[in-house]
Amino acid sequence: MTNSPVPVSLGPVSLGAAQVRTRLHELTVIDVRTPAEYASGHLPGALNIPLDQVRRALPEIRHAAEHGDVLGVCASGARSEGARKLLAEQGVTTATLAGGTGAWASQGHDLHTPAACDTRSGWSMERQVRFTAGALVLVGLVPGLLVHPALLLISAGVAGGLVFSALTDTCGMAVVLGKLPHNRPRAADLDAALAALRGR
Repeated sequence: MTNSPVPVSLGPVSLGAAQVRTRLHELTVIDVRTPAEYASGHLPGALNIPLDQVRRALPEIRHAAEHGDVLGVCASGARSEGARKLLAEQGVTTATLAGGTGAWASQGHDLHTPAACDTRSGWSMERQVRFTAGALVLVGLVPGLLVHPALLLISAGVAGGLVFSALTDTCGMAVVLGKLPHNRPRAADLDAALAALRGR
């Protein structure tokens, strides 16, 4: 007889907030948002492994998946779906929270925040993308009208990028913004999350 739990099939690749709530105690929850987004509120017990660190964390996530079910979470479900697909390509089965932390909170479930001394205040990735896109449009629009019309191409480029983003359900700007220092995990935070996964 072994002491390690036998993983139970997650079933669907996307679970609703009510389904997750009933199984939260038995799930390993991985929040793939940026550290600033994670600090603003996350599911109880969630570990922060930003999407661009999932490949690095693959051995630890695989270990956790061998001992129980793994749930990926983000703000809306889009990034966690990307993580789910990436992990599935590596033979690791996970599910996502349909609608992300937004759906979780809208159904009245608690979001946990780190202690005040550990919190790195920041904007959500969606807000950062909106701000950056708007700023770039203004940078192209104002000088384009006042200095030279060719500068309007900056605004047109941003508009084209937003359309492409919507059509492909990807966001190149979020990828770039995710690499900025305020969106990167502290080495100690990521190491602690990886150690927690190894301990599952």
